[in-house]
Amino acid sequence: MAELAAHPRGSEHTLAAYRRDIGRVLDRAAGPGRPVPPALWTRALLERSVRELTLAGAAAASVARAIAAWRSFGRFCVRRAVLTADPARALSFPRLPRRLPRTLPARDLGRALDGLSGDDDVSLRDRALLELAYSSGLRLSELTGLDFGDLDRTSGLLRVRGKGRRERIVPAGDLALAALDRHLAAARRAPAKRDAPLFVNARGQRLSGRTVQRVVRRRLAGMAGGLGVTPHALRHSFASHLLDRGADLRAIQELLGHRSLASTQIYTHVSPARLAKAYRQAHPRA
Repeated sequence: MAELAAHPRGSEHTLAAYRRDIGRVLDRAAGPGRPVPPALWTRALLERSVRELTLAGAAAASVARAIAAWRSFGRFCVRRAVLTADPARALSFPRLPRRLPRTLPARDLGRALDGLSGDDDVSLRDRALLELAYSSGLRLSELTGLDFGDLDRTSGLLRVRGKGRRERIVPAGDLALAALDRHLAAARRAPAKRDAPLFVNARGQRLSGRTVQRVVRRRLAGMAGGLGVTPHALRHSFASHLLDRGADLRAIQELLGHRSLASTQIYTHVSPARLAKAYRQAHPRA
């Protein structure tokens, strides 16, 4: 699995999924816990594995991830002279459905955040957490990975570690910074160490992603017609609301930490307010 560990864009979750995808095929070929002879790692084996995943109801994204994992493993085997060629290169990736990101209405989200109440430590922490997630458009892993040293309170900037361990600098809004100040003051937490986590649980440990997901669902339960709100919905809303108000797409790309502008352009397809504004401004009969 050395190929995976050195993967420049792989998060911990991606690497764990890759290991599972490769492990399932290895176990199928040679049996659990037994090494796979190179002759068994063939195109026929991988094509059969693709069919089994599809018949089992795996999503196209899951099948594509498995093929990507097998290709990484195949390249590793070729470099180590275990294989003369990578059989996974011949596999075709499934066509992925284009899913539009789910966004929350700006006015409703603002009311929900303003309506968060409670002066206890947990309530103040949750308010700061949600304000910061929406204010800076952070991924879940970026939010939980924040340390005291990542916050420049004077300039209102955050240093964020994104996918592929790439760092970027993003602004934090005044409301988010004020909520964070109240939380830290009430919890009597001083930045004793720069690598101390910014958000912790009752035991003083860094918040887990699952805990943050529960916080978002519980605190914003009334949003989106009662449907569960996710941390990623806050990130999508951040980008969509900026675009609605005229922010440059390139700037949004940098704020989100997207490598390619193509990843950011999806928001141009899900902004009815922006389309309506362009129509009113440009159409002679509008």
